[in-house]
Amino acid sequence: MHNIQSAQNIPSYIQALAPVISQYGYLALAGLMFLEDFGLPVPGETVLVAAAFYAGLGKLNIILVILIGFAAAVLGDNVGYSIGRLGGRPLVERWGRYILLTNERLDKAQTYFNNHGGKIVAGARFIDGLRQLNGIIAGISEMRWVKFLSFNILGAAVWVNFWALIAYYGSSYINIFLKVELYLTIATICLIAGRIIYRRAVKARIRKV
Repeated sequence: MHNIQSAQNIPSYIQALAPVISQYGYLALAGLMFLEDFGLPVPGETVLVAAAFYAGLGKLNIILVILIGFAAAVLGDNVGYSIGRLGGRPLVERWGRYILLTNERLDKAQTYFNNHGGKIVAGARFIDGLRQLNGIIAGISEMRWVKFLSFNILGAAVWVNFWALIAYYGSSYINIFLKVELYLTIATICLIAGRIIYRRAVKARIRKV
């Protein structure tokens, strides 16, 4: 049993989950991670970090935390994929125009996911927002399920082990990597926004010519 951490060093956001972890344990880990991974706004990543941290205090088993977290992440994303694949396209065709998501743009997204979607699915785990929605987007884009599943498993394995082991071996590393993730999310949003603005500017120039 691993006990190098001290209860006095527990970060406040982990302490807030202490009652949930104490009462529901692995069930809370499985349920919240599963729900987060098909788009619901629940603290899946935080409960993974909390569960691994408490495993470091000897209150949970780190191997079970990793296995349960991995299974919940993969299953949740596959539910999201199913939602997007089975109901996403008709929903977008009906309501997409209200968010400027036309059929033409959706077709381009489908092609992009088929060509590069694996990288997005694997890397989206580390970007808040994309982590919750990448399964739905992949399903709407009609990415092949076998390809999605393969990269989903790869991304989940790296992401779960990364956060679980960092939290397990010490709280001093958690805040650093959470800040890195936040900056990565902000940078991604800025890049996407910049790309959209650039394309619109180019189209505007072409129309003037």
